Amino acid sequence: MKITRQSMFSGKTRTLDLDISQFGYDQWMSGKLIQEALPNLSTDEREFLISGVTSEEWQEYLHVGE
Repeated sequence: MKITRQSMFSGKTRTLDLDISQFGYDQWMSGKLIQEALPNLSTDEREFLISGVTSEEWQEYLHVGE
């Protein structure tokens, strides 16, 4: 399923094709914990769904000011 999110850090909009079902997505949106509703997603994929931040963007953020 293609998911589009806007990053809370940069404001950039990105789309990722994630291996999730509509059912699992709907469960998460209805309040089920993301790791229960979508257990096959990686930590980075879950973070993207929640905040729109990619793993690459996290790395850039963590290294700012070094």
